[in-house]
Amino acid sequence: MKQPRRFQRSQARNSSNPPGLDREPAELIGMRLNKYIAHSGVASRRTAGDMVKAGKVKVNGEVLDNPAYQIKEGDVVEYEGNVVAPSERFVYILLNKPRNVITTTNDEHDRTTVMDLLDEPGLKGLRLFPVGRLDRDTTGLLLITNDGDVTTRLTHPRYETSKIYEATLDKPFSPDDLAQMKAGYDLEDGPFLPDWVRYSKEDEPTKVTLQIHNGRNRIVRRAFEHFGYTVDKLDRTYLAGLTKKNLPRGFYRYLSEEEVRRLKYFR
Repeated sequence: MKQPRRFQRSQARNSSNPPGLDREPAELIGMRLNKYIAHSGVASRRTAGDMVKAGKVKVNGEVLDNPAYQIKEGDVVEYEGNVVAPSERFVYILLNKPRNVITTTNDEHDRTTVMDLLDEPGLKGLRLFPVGRLDRDTTGLLLITNDGDVTTRLTHPRYETSKIYEATLDKPFSPDDLAQMKAGYDLEDGPFLPDWVRYSKEDEPTKVTLQIHNGRNRIVRRAFEHFGYTVDKLDRTYLAGLTKKNLPRGFYRYLSEEEVRRLKYFR
Protein backbone atom coordinates (compact mmCIF):
# COMPACT_ATOMS: atom_id res chain seq x y z
CA MET A 1 0.00 0.00 0.00
CA LYS A 2 1.31 3.44 -0.92
CA GLN A 3 2.51 5.44 2.08
CA PRO A 4 0.53 8.70 2.48
CA ARG A 5 2.68 11.79 2.22
CA ARG A 6 3.15 14.08 5.18
CA PHE A 7 0.49 16.70 5.80
CA GLN A 8 1.18 20.09 4.26
CA ARG A 9 0.44 23.35 6.01
CA SER A 10 -2.18 25.47 4.25
CA GLN A 11 -1.08 28.91 3.12
CA ALA A 12 -4.65 30.13 2.64
CA ARG A 13 -5.81 33.35 4.31
CA ASN A 14 -7.87 31.48 6.90
CA SER A 15 -4.78 29.65 8.16
CA SER A 16 -3.40 31.27 11.33
CA ASN A 17 0.08 31.12 12.80
CA PRO A 18 0.92 28.76 15.65
CA PRO A 19 -0.62 30.50 18.69
CA GLY A 20 1.91 31.64 21.25
CA LEU A 21 4.44 28.86 20.83
CA ASP A 22 7.31 31.26 21.50
CA ARG A 23 5.72 33.22 24.36
CA GLU A 24 7.30 32.96 27.78
CA PRO A 25 5.21 33.26 30.97
CA ALA A 26 7.11 36.44 31.83
CA GLU A 27 5.48 38.13 28.85
CA LEU A 28 2.17 38.10 30.69
CA ILE A 29 3.49 40.52 33.30
CA GLY A 30 2.29 44.03 32.48
CA MET A 31 -0.42 42.77 30.10
CA ARG A 32 -3.69 44.71 30.31
CA LEU A 33 -6.47 42.86 32.11
CA ASN A 34 -8.85 42.88 29.13
CA LYS A 35 -6.13 41.51 26.85
CA TYR A 36 -5.23 38.87 29.43
CA ILE A 37 -8.85 37.71 29.55
CA ALA A 38 -9.15 37.74 25.76
CA HIS A 39 -6.00 35.63 25.41
CA SER A 40 -7.52 33.21 27.90
CA GLY A 41 -10.18 32.48 25.31
CA VAL A 42 -13.13 33.83 27.30
CA ALA A 43 -14.17 36.64 24.95
CA SER A 44 -12.92 39.19 22.44
CA ARG A 45 -10.82 42.02 23.87
CA ARG A 46 -13.68 44.52 23.59
CA THR A 47 -16.17 42.19 25.25
CA ALA A 48 -13.60 41.34 27.92
CA GLY A 49 -13.30 45.05 28.70
CA ASP A 50 -17.08 45.31 29.11
CA MET A 51 -17.04 42.28 31.40
CA VAL A 52 -14.42 43.89 33.61
CA LYS A 53 -16.34 47.18 33.78
CA ALA A 54 -19.48 45.26 34.74
CA GLY A 55 -17.71 43.80 37.76
CA LYS A 56 -17.65 40.22 36.46
CA VAL A 57 -13.91 39.75 36.92
CA LYS A 58 -11.91 39.29 40.11
CA VAL A 59 -8.18 39.69 40.59
CA ASN A 60 -6.77 38.02 43.70
CA GLY A 61 -10.27 37.53 45.05
CA GLU A 62 -11.40 41.14 44.65
CA VAL A 63 -13.65 42.59 41.96
CA LEU A 64 -11.60 44.81 39.66
CA ASP A 65 -13.43 47.03 37.16
CA ASN A 66 -10.48 48.62 35.35
CA PRO A 67 -9.74 46.94 31.97
CA ALA A 68 -6.40 48.76 31.80
CA TYR A 69 -5.11 47.18 35.00
CA GLN A 70 -1.71 45.64 34.28
CA ILE A 71 -1.13 42.07 35.35
CA LYS A 72 1.49 41.61 38.08
CA GLU A 73 3.47 38.52 38.94
CA GLY A 74 1.35 36.17 41.03
CA ASP A 75 -2.02 37.68 40.06
CA VAL A 76 -4.91 35.23 39.98
CA VAL A 77 -7.72 36.25 37.61
CA GLU A 78 -11.23 34.78 37.90
CA TYR A 79 -14.30 34.97 35.69
CA GLU A 80 -17.59 33.48 36.89
CA GLY A 81 -15.74 31.72 39.70
CA ASN A 82 -13.19 30.04 37.41
CA VAL A 83 -9.51 30.91 37.26
CA VAL A 84 -8.55 31.94 33.73
CA ALA A 85 -5.13 32.32 32.16
CA PRO A 86 -3.78 32.66 28.62
CA SER A 87 -3.14 29.20 27.19
CA GLU A 88 0.05 30.19 25.43
CA ARG A 89 1.11 26.58 24.90
CA PHE A 90 -2.21 25.25 23.61
CA VAL A 91 -2.30 24.35 19.93
CA TYR A 92 -5.34 23.81 17.70
CA ILE A 93 -4.78 22.24 14.29
CA LEU A 94 -7.52 21.43 11.78
CA LEU A 95 -6.57 18.89 9.16
CA ASN A 96 -8.28 17.18 6.25
CA LYS A 97 -7.50 13.50 6.76
CA PRO A 98 -6.91 11.23 3.76
CA ARG A 99 -7.83 7.54 3.65
CA ASN A 100 -5.62 4.79 5.06
CA VAL A 101 -4.50 6.88 8.04
CA ILE A 102 -5.21 5.84 11.64
CA THR A 103 -6.64 8.43 14.04
CA THR A 104 -4.45 7.67 17.05
CA THR A 105 -1.19 8.94 18.51
CA ASN A 106 0.43 5.54 17.92
CA ASP A 107 -0.63 2.16 16.55
CA GLU A 108 0.29 -1.27 17.91
CA HIS A 109 0.38 -2.67 14.37
CA ASP A 110 2.80 0.05 13.21
CA ARG A 111 0.31 1.51 10.75
CA THR A 112 0.49 5.16 9.67
CA THR A 113 -1.20 7.56 12.10
CA VAL A 114 -2.20 11.20 11.77
CA MET A 115 0.60 12.10 14.18
CA ASP A 116 3.18 10.35 11.99
CA LEU A 117 2.23 12.66 9.12
CA LEU A 118 2.12 15.90 11.15
CA ASP A 119 5.76 16.88 11.19
CA GLU A 120 6.56 20.47 12.12
CA PRO A 121 9.56 21.52 14.24
CA GLY A 122 7.54 23.95 16.37
CA LEU A 123 5.32 21.13 17.61
CA LYS A 124 8.11 19.00 19.03
CA GLY A 125 7.66 18.29 22.73
CA LEU A 126 3.94 19.09 22.79
CA ARG A 127 1.63 16.22 23.73
CA LEU A 128 -0.83 16.60 20.89
CA PHE A 129 -3.71 14.19 20.31
CA PRO A 130 -6.61 13.84 17.87
CA VAL A 131 -10.06 14.86 19.12
CA GLY A 132 -12.36 11.89 18.63
CA ARG A 133 -11.94 9.33 15.88
CA LEU A 134 -12.31 8.96 12.15
CA ASP A 135 -11.93 5.37 11.05
CA ARG A 136 -9.15 4.42 8.66
CA ASP A 137 -11.27 4.71 5.51
CA THR A 138 -13.10 7.91 6.51
CA THR A 139 -11.72 11.19 5.23
CA GLY A 140 -12.29 14.79 6.25
CA LEU A 141 -12.05 17.17 9.16
CA LEU A 142 -10.13 16.21 12.27
CA LEU A 143 -8.95 18.47 15.09
CA ILE A 144 -5.55 17.97 16.74
CA THR A 145 -4.87 19.72 20.06
CA ASN A 146 -3.35 19.45 23.52
CA ASP A 147 -6.33 21.19 25.17
CA GLY A 148 -8.28 18.69 27.25
CA ASP A 149 -11.17 21.07 27.88
CA VAL A 150 -11.83 21.56 24.17
CA THR A 151 -11.53 17.82 23.64
CA THR A 152 -14.22 17.25 26.25
CA ARG A 153 -16.50 19.85 24.68
CA LEU A 154 -16.22 18.24 21.26
CA THR A 155 -16.57 14.62 22.36
CA HIS A 156 -18.86 14.49 25.40
CA PRO A 157 -22.49 13.70 24.45
CA ARG A 158 -23.94 16.49 26.60
CA TYR A 159 -22.43 19.14 24.31
CA GLU A 160 -24.08 17.64 21.21
CA THR A 161 -21.31 18.64 18.81
CA SER A 162 -22.61 18.92 15.23
CA LYS A 163 -20.86 17.03 12.44
CA ILE A 164 -21.77 16.77 8.76
CA TYR A 165 -20.84 13.78 6.60
CA GLU A 166 -21.18 13.00 2.91
CA ALA A 167 -21.63 9.29 2.26
CA THR A 168 -21.16 7.65 -1.15
CA LEU A 169 -23.10 4.40 -1.27
CA ASP A 170 -22.75 1.21 -3.32
CA LYS A 171 -26.23 1.75 -4.82
CA PRO A 172 -28.89 4.51 -4.98
CA PHE A 173 -30.47 5.36 -1.63
CA SER A 174 -34.20 4.88 -2.05
CA PRO A 175 -36.67 7.66 -1.17
CA ASP A 176 -38.39 5.29 1.28
CA ASP A 177 -35.13 4.62 3.12
CA LEU A 178 -34.34 8.34 3.10
CA ALA A 179 -37.72 9.04 4.71
CA GLN A 180 -37.12 6.34 7.32
CA MET A 181 -33.69 7.75 8.14
CA LYS A 182 -35.22 11.19 8.64
CA ALA A 183 -37.77 9.67 11.04
CA GLY A 184 -35.14 7.75 13.00
CA TYR A 185 -34.81 4.10 14.02
CA ASP A 186 -33.01 1.84 16.44
CA LEU A 187 -29.54 0.39 15.96
CA GLU A 188 -28.10 -2.35 18.15
CA ASP A 189 -26.58 0.20 20.56
CA GLY A 190 -29.44 2.68 20.69
CA PRO A 191 -31.54 5.07 18.60
CA PHE A 192 -30.27 6.85 15.51
CA LEU A 193 -31.85 10.16 14.52
CA PRO A 194 -29.91 12.62 12.36
CA ASP A 195 -30.47 16.35 12.71
CA TRP A 196 -31.22 16.30 8.98
CA VAL A 197 -30.47 14.13 5.94
CA ARG A 198 -30.80 14.71 2.19
CA TYR A 199 -29.38 13.71 -1.17
CA SER A 200 -26.14 15.59 -1.80
CA LYS A 201 -27.50 16.28 -5.30
CA GLU A 202 -30.97 15.34 -6.49
CA ASP A 203 -29.57 13.63 -9.59
CA GLU A 204 -27.01 11.57 -7.58
CA PRO A 205 -28.99 9.29 -5.23
CA THR A 206 -25.84 7.34 -4.33
CA LYS A 207 -24.54 10.39 -2.42
CA VAL A 208 -26.24 11.34 0.85
CA THR A 209 -25.35 14.18 3.23
CA LEU A 210 -26.41 14.18 6.87
CA GLN A 211 -25.78 16.07 10.09
CA ILE A 212 -25.50 14.27 13.41
CA HIS A 213 -24.45 15.17 16.95
CA ASN A 214 -23.87 11.62 18.15
CA GLY A 215 -20.38 10.18 18.20
CA ARG A 216 -20.95 6.45 18.64
CA ASN A 217 -18.50 4.11 16.92
CA ARG A 218 -18.99 3.87 13.12
CA ILE A 219 -22.52 5.19 13.56
CA VAL A 220 -22.89 6.68 10.06
CA ARG A 221 -21.72 3.50 8.32
CA ARG A 222 -23.95 1.37 10.54
CA ALA A 223 -26.93 3.65 9.92
CA PHE A 224 -26.74 2.86 6.19
CA GLU A 225 -25.90 -0.81 6.75
CA HIS A 226 -29.20 -1.04 8.64
CA PHE A 227 -30.95 -0.72 5.24
CA GLY A 228 -28.53 -2.99 3.37
CA TYR A 229 -26.21 -0.34 1.90
CA THR A 230 -22.41 -0.28 1.95
CA VAL A 231 -20.68 3.07 2.40
CA ASP A 232 -17.93 3.17 -0.23
CA LYS A 233 -16.70 6.63 0.77
CA LEU A 234 -17.35 8.72 3.88
CA ASP A 235 -16.15 12.30 4.23
CA ARG A 236 -16.61 14.61 7.23
CA THR A 237 -17.12 18.10 5.83
CA TYR A 238 -18.14 20.04 8.97
CA LEU A 239 -17.08 19.83 12.61
CA ALA A 240 -18.41 22.15 15.33
CA GLY A 241 -18.58 25.21 13.07
CA LEU A 242 -15.35 24.39 11.19
CA THR A 243 -15.38 23.63 7.47
CA LYS A 244 -13.02 22.41 4.75
CA LYS A 245 -12.77 25.84 3.11
CA ASN A 246 -9.30 26.23 1.54
CA LEU A 247 -8.20 22.96 3.13
CA PRO A 248 -7.54 20.25 0.51
CA ARG A 249 -7.08 16.60 1.46
CA GLY A 250 -3.77 16.09 3.28
CA PHE A 251 -3.44 19.75 4.36
CA TYR A 252 -3.75 21.34 7.81
CA ARG A 253 -4.06 24.81 9.31
CA TYR A 254 -3.99 26.47 12.73
CA LEU A 255 -7.27 27.79 14.08
CA SER A 256 -7.69 31.52 14.66
CA GLU A 257 -8.25 32.94 18.14
CA GLU A 258 -11.89 33.57 17.25
CA GLU A 259 -12.40 29.96 16.14
CA VAL A 260 -10.85 28.69 19.37
CA ARG A 261 -13.05 31.03 21.38
CA ARG A 262 -16.16 29.66 19.66
CA LEU A 263 -15.12 26.09 20.37
CA LYS A 264 -14.55 26.88 24.04
CA TYR A 265 -17.43 29.14 24.96
CA PHE A 266 -20.12 29.60 22.33
CA ARG A 267 -21.36 26.08 21.70
